[in-house]
Amino acid sequence: MESALFAWALAQPAGSRAAVLAAAYTGGVTRVTFEGRTVEYRSLDELARAIAALYGAENAASRRPGVTLVQFSRLG
Repeated sequence: MESALFAWALAQPAGSRAAVLAAAYTGGVTRVTFEGRTVEYRSLDELARAIAALYGAENAASRRPGVTLVQFSRLG
């Protein structure tokens, strides 16, 4: 897993989905319970992909393209 992704997940508030997934990953556990639901991941790699997907979903706004306004005028 990318260290930046993992650092982001660990920096999330305790009890958040990202923090729970990161704690499971560091503990080598593939069964995660969050908000009363339990998910059994097939591998730590699949768990890492879940963290990456969560990161992408929560940070989609920062990847949106900017808007540029262009104006033209005729001289003369």
